[in-house]
This record gives sequence, structure tokens and C-alpha cells, in this order.
Amino acid sequence: MLTSDLTPGHPIDALAARLRRLPPSCGPVRLVGVDGHAGSGKTTFAGELAAALGGAPVLHLDDVATHEELFAWTGRLLSQVIEPLRRGESARYTPYDWSSREFGPVRELPAAPVVVLEGVGAGRRVLRPWLARLLWMELPHDEAWARGMRRDGAAQSDFWAGWVRAERRHFAEDPSRPFAHHVVRQSSEGYEVLPGPAGTPGEDRFITHRDGPSAVC
Repeated sequence: MLTSDLTPGHPIDALAARLRRLPPSCGPVRLVGVDGHAGSGKTTFAGELAAALGGAPVLHLDDVATHEELFAWTGRLLSQVIEPLRRGESARYTPYDWSSREFGPVRELPAAPVVVLEGVGAGRRVLRPWLARLLWMELPHDEAWARGMRRDGAAQSDFWAGWVRAERRHFAEDPSRPFAHHVVRQSSEGYEVLPGPAGTPGEDRFITHRDGPSAVC
């Protein structure tokens, strides 16, 4: 069984405490990226982490991408979100509606002490300079994609076929995992948060979150 070398208490709270103590990375904001293959559990984990951070805002990259721009959304994210946060201002962005295939009403994202950026590509090259920490959901792509396909059903099979090709191409050209400070693994009892390729040896050696629900998103 893995044990935690952090402060006593709930391990995900200890992780949240570490994130709060990091230097700001985007203006006054500590921007925390949660990346991984589609279907690897990013959304569920990001929600639990945000709760441990006292209700930190979460920006889902599904709200920024579109059918025509699965990964070509960096300009919109930088102008609508990163630049305002860098100035210490609330960001205002237009989330994409995947059913109607159009952008919806404007949403506001406050320049909170910690903001979680969740989705495939959260650790891409152009965003890494603005991240205080990058977390990678450690699940093989075939297993993650199979989970996502089961979740979305046969009606989305054509979309998934196109997505798999696009995701393979994205990570081949702009990988995130080598730059992750932590890797997050789902276990039968919650999560294990371990040092990533870019982590500092000896820092946050083992963080075990054992009480959360299964990550399925």
C-alpha cells in the first residue's frame, strides 16, 4: 500500500494545499492543467481536485474546442482566457455547444488563486509557460478510448473515429506527458498521485487518494 509523505489528513487535500502554496503562474492565478487521453478520467478528477481547493473554477477544454477545431483552439483560449487572467481580470469566454454546433452565451471565469484547466491538450506546448503544475491522467490510450466509446454509445462512433485520429496526431506532434509534474492513476479505491517525468525527485513522492468515486470521464 502506498503511503503519503505529506501532512496528515485526506491526501487530495494535501495535494490541494501544495498547489495553493505554489507561486502564481498566470498573473495572480495558479493555473493547474489536467491532461490525458479522452476517456481517461480527467473531468471527474478535476472536479474532485477543485472541490478540495474550496470550489476552484474549472475550465473544460470541451467548451473551447469545436467539431471543426478539435485542437486548433489555442488562439481563442489565449485571447479569451489566458490574457485576462494574466492581467488579474475575470476571463469571459463563449462555450461551444456540441449538440447545436454553435457557441453559447458568455461565461465568466474569475481570476481565482487556483484555476483548473481540464481536457486533452491542457499541457500543450503553448500553454505550459502559464501552468503552475501539469497533471497527467495515467491510462493507456486504447483503454481510455474504449471507455469513452462505451460512455458515449454507438451514436457517437463516427465522431470517435475522427477523434482518435486527431488525438494521435496531436500527441505525436505536441506531447504533454513528458512535461507532467505528477501522473494520476485510478485505483479500485480512488486515485494515486505520483511524481511525473518533470517532477522534482523527492517532492510529493506519494500522494494517495483512496476515497473517491471511480473516474469515468
